[in-house]
Order: sequence, then C-alpha cells, then structure tokens
Amino acid sequence: MSDRGFFLTLHAIRQQLGMPNDFYFIRLIHRLTRRPAPGERVWTAGDLVRGRLVQFLRARNREGYNVYVLPYAGHCNAGYIFLDLDQVKPRVLEAMCANGHEPCVVLETSRGHLQAWVHVSTGCLEPELATELGRQLAHMYGGDHASTDWRHLGRLAGFTNQKLERCTAYGTFFWVKVIEAHPILASAAQDLLRSAMQAIAHSTTSRLNKPHCASLASTECAMTTQGAARIYRSWLERWHIQQRFSRIDWSIVDLWLARKLLAMHISPTQVKAILRLGSPVFPASMAIRRTICGAPWHGLLFLLPALCARFMRLLSVRAD
Repeated sequence: MSDRGFFLTLHAIRQQLGMPNDFYFIRLIHRLTRRPAPGERVWTAGDLVRGRLVQFLRARNREGYNVYVLPYAGHCNAGYIFLDLDQVKPRVLEAMCANGHEPCVVLETSRGHLQAWVHVSTGCLEPELATELGRQLAHMYGGDHASTDWRHLGRLAGFTNQKLERCTAYGTFFWVKVIEAHPILASAAQDLLRSAMQAIAHSTTSRLNKPHCASLASTECAMTTQGAARIYRSWLERWHIQQRFSRIDWSIVDLWLARKLLAMHISPTQVKAILRLGSPVFPASMAIRRTICGAPWHGLLFLLPALCARFMRLLSVRAD
C-alpha cells in the first residue's frame, strides 16, 4: 500500500476516533440520488482502521458516496452531541471552550463549514435528553437546528465532501479535515445535562398542565408515566445499576435518584412524580419522604444504620 491518499485517510480516521466509543455506525449516501448504499452496519474502532475497509470506503467515496459516522449505542445516544456549524460565527470554538463546552472533535467539511462533537456523558443518554442537548448547543452557537436529533450523523474525516455546491475554487471536491481531536469530556457537561433535564421537565409540565387537571394533584399533571420512566431508566444506565448489582434494592436506588434530582434543582413535586411513576416499586419510604421534603441530611443520618445494613447485604450478594 504505497498510496499516499490511503495513509492520509487512515490517519484522519484514527484522529477522529479519538472520541472513544465501542461501536460506530457508518452510512454511505450518494450525492445525486440521496439514497443510502445497501449494507449499512456497525463497526468497532479496530474495524474502521483496517486496510480493506478503508479501501472499500475510499472506493465508494470516489463513486459519489458521502461517508457519515455516528458513535453507536443502540436505541440511545452514546454521550456525544453533534453540532453542525454551517454558518460559523467568529471565534465560535473559543466561545465553546470558554463556556465549558469543549468539543472533542472538530471537522472542516468545506471552506468555512465546521462540524463538532461534544462529549457530555460517559454513559448512554435517552433520545429526548440528547436531542434537547443538541437544540441548546445549536441555539448557543448558531448551529443548524435541523441537525440536532439524538442520532444525527456527521462526516467521517479523510474522505471528500461530494456536494457539488461545496467544491473548491478549482472544481475539485473538498477533503473533510480534522481541525481538533481531544478525548475529553466537556468541563460543563453536568450543567448542560441539568439544563436539558429542566427544559424537558418544564416542557412536559406546560404541555400537560391543562384546566381539566385542576381537580388532580399537581404532580399528576406535571409528568407522564412514559416521561418519568425515561428519566428513571437513563439514570439506571448512567450508574450501571443492573450491571453492578445482581439483586437491586429499589428503595435505595429511589433514594439516590431523589437526592440527585434535588441537587439538580428539580422541584420536589417533579421528583416525587418521577419516582412514583418511574420506579418499579416506589415504596414512599421515610428516607425518601425526608429527602423530598428538603431535609436530606437529617433523613440520611436518621436512617444510616438501616442503609448500612442494606449495603452490606448487597455486598454479600455480589461476593456470592
């Protein structure tokens, strides 16, 4: 393999895969028909830097296919938020870094057009949460609002942008280049997640808090079972609860989640609704009631012996 272009493509792919993930979804879309090529599949990072696959993708690219990639996590977002900066504002990357939204990968897809990936979570994100994060970043930095859904694909570096309107002054296709690549988590990731969760909770409340709900308690109108289950499940996955514990004490998980949501300034009524509707077995224990009522530390101290006993039982189960 003495082809210089091959090695440049291989180097660009390796740079972009500095955004670490177990799997990547590759899609090829033809520039004229706008139809995807058959045979889409998920690849590991090791697969993507194999010579045969790189040669295959380069051949399809020469035939008029644009090459797109997505960090893959099944029916969830892998923790990477895509930002399409088609109309780049002056010093936008400096602004992102100053705000703690440092991108882990920045690509130049054509002259003056950038794409960025922001790593906001080491665990999977629910689609609704990831989409809201994409909207907020696009709003802050002038990104394309049509490209904010949770599984939007971005360009794979080392291949040409086959869009005719993005050709160079010499009539050739522009090569997608890596501008920056750092395996980093955005320093303000937790603030972004909290803001997105609050926006989702507020949107749900506004949509469902209708006059016919006036006779019900406020928590009945503020959260749906489906929305609460999504939030509850996202934290289970982020904490790897089912992987860490063979037998789960749901009352302890409810207590952890109540403390976490209250620390994120989610209202007590919303927290209670999320637990009541999202937990598999919501016991409304004394510890949870004390936490939700705004006295978490007193409640925890009061129940410390019981919590320690439960924790020791969990450890013994794991040891078995």
